[in-house]
Amino acid sequence: MEQQHKQIREQQKESWNKFSSGWKKWDDLAMEFMKPVGDEIIRLLEPKNGNMVLDVASGTGEPGLTIASMLTEGKVIISDLAEDMLEIARENAVKRGLKNIETHSCDVCELPFPDNTFDAISCRFGFMFFPDMEIAAKEMLRVLKPGKRITTSVWNVPEKNFWITATMDTINNNMELPAPPPDSPGIFRCAKEGLLPDLLKQAGLKNVSQKEIPGKLNCKTTDVYWNFITEVAAPVVAALGKADEATLGKIKKELFDAVNKRYPDGDVVIDSSALVIYGEK
Repeated sequence: MEQQHKQIREQQKESWNKFSSGWKKWDDLAMEFMKPVGDEIIRLLEPKNGNMVLDVASGTGEPGLTIASMLTEGKVIISDLAEDMLEIARENAVKRGLKNIETHSCDVCELPFPDNTFDAISCRFGFMFFPDMEIAAKEMLRVLKPGKRITTSVWNVPEKNFWITATMDTINNNMELPAPPPDSPGIFRCAKEGLLPDLLKQAGLKNVSQKEIPGKLNCKTTDVYWNFITEVAAPVVAALGKADEATLGKIKKELFDAVNKRYPDGDVVIDSSALVIYGEK
């Protein structure tokens, strides 16, 4: 692996571990938010008893834990770069009485599994953060059995994801932040039409399809939205950490104004849009 990619991996590992406490605190809200995407991933994978399933970039455990709850036989391997996130996944498994899971802290570009191991692979909101998406796709394909399925998801275009652009646009309007390098990991890296389906086809997947899945971040109040986004979104926290007190106050006020204007009745349920991509080996 290139040195640059190793540096990105280590930075991401540190960041996800750092924000694991925020994800634990907001796990119920975040998992409700992402559930429609997880449901579509599971519907397309059609997990069956006896299956060996890999959930990549699983974070606090989804959709791997839900898949495990559907299998009276078989096993789900829940993998992520950040061990602290996997600790939360293990806690969630215990709460749900699930014993047919294992967790593995590993890099998707170097999966520690033999060829043709898994009957299905899921990856919810992981691809856009992988240092090398081509290597990641080839690694997933390597460990998938012939004829079996991969389903992944990424965020759609910024215009359809006010839940994050509301904050980042307000920050950018008030601070001069350096532009990230082209094709660097980021939330909208895979939003370009056809990008991920084409990449998966090039890796060797067949019968590739893509579907848009809408969602809603049900914060209820602007205060809850602010607390959520500033405790789980690493780019937001990194940017706000560079703001002085006056700028931070201005950003918060402008963001509250923007959200309250969009939801004047005070019921802050913010629309989102994701793309779910499916393929077969």
